[in-house]
Amino acid sequence: MASEPEFPPPPETDPSENASSDNRSTAAGRGNATFPPLRGCWYLAGPTASGKTGVGLELAERIDGEIISLDSMSVYEGMDVGTAKPTVEQRRRVPHHMIDVVPPDREFSLSQFIEASHRIVGEITARKRQATFVGGTPLYLKSLVRGVVPGPPADWEFRQQIEAELAEVGIEALHQRLQLVDPLAAAKLHPNDKRRIIRALEVYRATGQPISHQQVQFDDSPEGTCRVFVLSWPREELHRRIDARVDQMFAAGLVDEVRRLQEQHGQLSRTAQQAVGYREVADYLQNNGPLDETVALVKTRTRQFARRQLTWFRSLEESQWLALEGGQTPADVATQILEMAGEGPQ
Repeated sequence: MASEPEFPPPPETDPSENASSDNRSTAAGRGNATFPPLRGCWYLAGPTASGKTGVGLELAERIDGEIISLDSMSVYEGMDVGTAKPTVEQRRRVPHHMIDVVPPDREFSLSQFIEASHRIVGEITARKRQATFVGGTPLYLKSLVRGVVPGPPADWEFRQQIEAELAEVGIEALHQRLQLVDPLAAAKLHPNDKRRIIRALEVYRATGQPISHQQVQFDDSPEGTCRVFVLSWPREELHRRIDARVDQMFAAGLVDEVRRLQEQHGQLSRTAQQAVGYREVADYLQNNGPLDETVALVKTRTRQFARRQLTWFRSLEESQWLALEGGQTPADVATQILEMAGEGPQ
């Protein structure tokens, strides 16, 4: 299910953009410490509804691994149906991490995820097991395999000031301001890319350094072996799988889940509110529109979401692609991954 926040194409990304000053961290803070690439882990990615969970379980069992969720929405407690979290039985088969970390009314940043992941990988390695990341959040994946220097947290007051200024002077004036302080970032960003222009100005305001200088390491591919595998289906088959997944989740109680979250937590966090599926159902509950139209809208937006995921994954030269067709079981795909990794049949 498409359960992650919207994200744009990869060229103008900021690995610190999702930071927030009021986050509850899963580990002790490290300030702006550099997190080096985690190249020795296993990574299984792919668009929504591509079968990552089943394949990840098979792979982890064969390599004596523990799974770390690579899903920006699975960290939220209570967001279960719409994020297609692994079931209790699946979590008993293989230990899972980074699931149900914070309540859905709290922010959880990229920096927190990377920090916690480094800690968990160390713990898994100490147990002489294999850290196996499984999920579909491309920015998380890129930050892990490329390394990242976390930027400053989001300054929501500054962003509100800029939004108010935009209403008076327009986006072109804002882009011109960015050209003065960070011409490289301004050249990369589309003049109408409001969110990233604001973030670039925000970083410069907080650090005195252009955001483009901080992204050099993030944009380069480190040397060395990296086991990143991406599941891929023919377009029509992926759309069929997405439609079936959406139908399944509505049948499993997605509407009731969103209603319960609203009753228990009121306003969800800024990140959680962006989850495809949840936001459409929230609008449905508020406006009392036809449910079938809501279902159709979720299917359409999930297909769009999957297309953006694939665009991101293609930008990672570390990715090794598995072209899947009908008839392959998760066990078959796990075997193929091991062969591609030079491990041979297990």
